[in-house]
Amino acid sequence: MAMQAYVVGGAVRDALLGLPVQDRDWVVVGATPEQMAAQGFRPVGKDFPVFLHPKTQEEYALARTERKTAPGYHGFVFHTSPAVRLEDDLVRRDLTINAMARADDGSIVDPYGGRQDLQDRIFRHVSDAFAEDPVRILRLARFAARFADFRVADSTNALMRRMVADGEVDALVAERVWQELARGLMENTPSRMFAVLRDCGALARILPEIDALWHTPVLALLDGAAARGLALPPRCAVLMLDMDPAAIVALCQRLRVPVDCRDLAVMTARERETLGQALALSAEQLVTLFERADGFRKPERFAQMLLAAACAAPDGAYPQAPHLLGALEAARGVNAGDVAARCADDRARIPHAVHAARVTAVQEVLASN
Repeated sequence: MAMQAYVVGGAVRDALLGLPVQDRDWVVVGATPEQMAAQGFRPVGKDFPVFLHPKTQEEYALARTERKTAPGYHGFVFHTSPAVRLEDDLVRRDLTINAMARADDGSIVDPYGGRQDLQDRIFRHVSDAFAEDPVRILRLARFAARFADFRVADSTNALMRRMVADGEVDALVAERVWQELARGLMENTPSRMFAVLRDCGALARILPEIDALWHTPVLALLDGAAARGLALPPRCAVLMLDMDPAAIVALCQRLRVPVDCRDLAVMTARERETLGQALALSAEQLVTLFERADGFRKPERFAQMLLAAACAAPDGAYPQAPHLLGALEAARGVNAGDVAARCADDRARIPHAVHAARVTAVQEVLASN
């Protein structure tokens, strides 16, 4: 078999959809690791032969087959050889729309009907090998957040339900769950990710706290956060807006959620009611809020909290944000060093004096508005 390279997966899918192609992955058929090295490719794969192109640095993987040997998504043995066909490599992929390849001449190799499923807007598994890797449930759900007009094939949903019933999703490690969830949260319609997970029963096993919020407006608010182009931390805060702060901490610990996402979610849930009353708060109450939320040291995080809270505003208007940011700016304008210098004879008075100076600064701003 002559050596030949094909572009595979998402690059082929996105090109057919008329979307920009960010990265290209390649599969090489009819080659050995020694042949790849002889042509200047640099080996980087740990579990199976993957190489970096000497000029483009794009990834080239040797065509391979795989065999399930243990539960979860680590339990696989991979086999590569020049005799492995392109079709043998593509059949191990998750969805038909990701199981197409493009040859050098531009022709599309589509042995499993991916092109038709693209036209029909369907997520369909390539083979029963889908059931061997529970991460594929998360990946499909993430794709649903990206391609919101696609639906899950009935046969694929039934297969995912069986995977959940068989306990496959229970073998997922926290880091991988968070990795896929974070990517899905950053898509245009993140609610679709959770809808797919719930429909197959996986949401109750992976995120029971979110499953319990299903009949609240939180998912619609999450899509609103996406429409506003918010970053990941405020999107996480919107997702957990209706949760108890202690429950947020427990969830974030279980999934190894990054600290910036966890802290913002906890603070937003804790301060949500206070923020809603911000226009009626006194200068003293506002400065206390800023101190409690660490707004003097982390004003950017405070602003992110307001972006997340604004997603829950019933009419989209959130006058609390400019009000609070203006007051915080005034309070931060106080020179704490000068105040401390005036208390040199009684250093214990410094925290109170700085607080009082900030309250005065906020009072002046409120009086001028």
